[in-house]
Amino acid sequence: MSNWLAGAEAVLDPSVLILTVLGILLGVVIGAMPGLSATVGIAVFLPFTFTLDPLPGLVLLLGIYNGACYAGSIPAILLRTPGTPASAATVLDGYPMTRNGQAGKALSVSLVASVVGGLLATVMLIVSAPAVAEVALQFGPAEYFALAVLALTIIASLGEGALAKGVISAALGVLIAMVGLDGISGAQRFTFGIQQLSGGIELIALLVGLFGAAEALFQIEHMHKESKAASMGSFRLKGKDLRRMSPTTVGSGVLGFFIGALPGVGGDIGGYVAYNETRRFARHDREKFGHGDSRGVAAAESANNSAQVGGLVPTLTLGIPGNTAAAVLIGALLVQGLRPGPQLFASNPELVYGSFIAILAGFVVLLFVGSLGIRAWAQVIRIPPALLWPIVLILSIVGSYAVRTNPFDVVVMLAAGVLGYFMLKGGFPIAPLLIGVIVGPLAEDNFRLAMIQYGGSFSWMLDPLPFVLLVLSAASLFFSLWRSNKARRKAAADAQKIDQP
Repeated sequence: MSNWLAGAEAVLDPSVLILTVLGILLGVVIGAMPGLSATVGIAVFLPFTFTLDPLPGLVLLLGIYNGACYAGSIPAILLRTPGTPASAATVLDGYPMTRNGQAGKALSVSLVASVVGGLLATVMLIVSAPAVAEVALQFGPAEYFALAVLALTIIASLGEGALAKGVISAALGVLIAMVGLDGISGAQRFTFGIQQLSGGIELIALLVGLFGAAEALFQIEHMHKESKAASMGSFRLKGKDLRRMSPTTVGSGVLGFFIGALPGVGGDIGGYVAYNETRRFARHDREKFGHGDSRGVAAAESANNSAQVGGLVPTLTLGIPGNTAAAVLIGALLVQGLRPGPQLFASNPELVYGSFIAILAGFVVLLFVGSLGIRAWAQVIRIPPALLWPIVLILSIVGSYAVRTNPFDVVVMLAAGVLGYFMLKGGFPIAPLLIGVIVGPLAEDNFRLAMIQYGGSFSWMLDPLPFVLLVLSAASLFFSLWRSNKARRKAAADAQKIDQP
C-alpha cells in the first residue's frame, strides 16, 4: 500500500498532471497523421524529456504511447490509411462505415472501445506486473539469456517481410549494439579507430534516425496522396449500439492484453486476432463484417489499445520490449540511469506505481479529449504532407543534437535515417533491428556470465526454464519458416491458375 501512496503522491504533482494531458494531446495529433506512429512520436519527443525527472518524462511518453494508438484509427476510418500499424485492422470495417455515411459513428465507437480496452488492460497490468517481477527476481544469467533469445526470435519471425529479412534485421541490430567497449572485458569492438564510437552508438540518435528521419525521407518520396473529405454522419451512440458492442469490446480487450504481453507482438497483431475471433463467433450475421459493422471497429480498437498496454508487462518486469514503441521507452529509462526489470519495482516503486496511476488517468483524459475534439480530428489529417514531413526531419535533427549537444550524434542520426530509409524501401522490417539493439547486449552478457558460472560447460541450457525457452525460440522460427513456405507455395499456385487459359 505504501508503494501506491508514494505513486499517487508523485502523480498528483501539478507538473505530472499537466504532462499527462500534454502527452495524450501530442499522441492524438501524432497518431492522427498517417505514417506518424507512436514509435516515431516517442522517438522525436524523447530528447525533450531529458531535462525532466524520470516520472514526469515517462508520463509524457506514455501519454504519446497510448494516445497515438487510439488516434491511428482516425485516418484509418476516414481515409483508409491507418495512422499507426496498430490501426490496420480498423480499416476493414471503419472505412466502409465512412463510405456508408457513418464516419461519425465509427469514430465514436473507436473512442469508446479504445478507452474501455485501455482501462481493462491497465487493471490487468497492475495485477500481473508485480507478480511477474517477483518471479523474475529469481532469474539468473541462463534464464535471461534464453528469454532474450526468445524475444529476438519472436520479433524476427513476426517481421513485416520474409523470415530471412527479419532475421537479418535482428542480426544487424545485435551487431550495432556491439559497437564500443565490451561490457565484460573492456576491449574496443567495431570502432574502426573513431574515438566517438568508443562509448557505443548513441541510442537516442539511433532511434530518432531509424523512425523519425527514415519515415520522413520515405514519406517525402511518396507525397502524392492527398486527404479527401469524409461524410461524417451522426456522432451519437444509442443505447442499442453500446449494448451491441459491449461483449465484443470487453472480450477483445482481454484477448488483446494477453497477445500484447508476448514480447515482440504489437497492437496490429492483437487487432487482427480480435477482429477475426469476433467475426468467427458472429455466426448469424458474419457476412456484415467488412461492409461496415461497428463490432469490427470495436474489436480492433479495443484489442490494439489493450495490446499496447499489455506490451508494458515484459517491458517493465523483464526489461524485454513488448513492442517497438516500448523499446523506445526502455531507451528513455536507460538514459535516466534506470534499468527496466524486476529491480525497478524495488528500487523505484514511486516511478512504477506512479506510471500505473498515470496510465489510468491518461485513458480518462483520452475519453474527454476525444469527446471534445472528435469533430475536429478530420482537420488534423489535412495538414499538407509537403509541410508535415520536413518538420519531422527538422525535429529529428534538433532532437538528436539536444541530447548531448554533440554534432556526431546528428551524423549518427542521419546515417541511421538513411539506413532505415533503405530498409523500408527493401522491405526489411526495422522493429527486429531495434529489438536486437536493446536485447542483444542482454543476450550476449548473460550468455558469457552463464558460461563463466558453469565453468565453460553448456549444461545450463538443459536446466528446465532455459531449456523450455530455447525450445520455444526454435519452434517460433520453424513455425514462421513453415508459414512462409506455405504462403509462397499458395502464391505460386494462384499465379499458375491465372496464367492458365
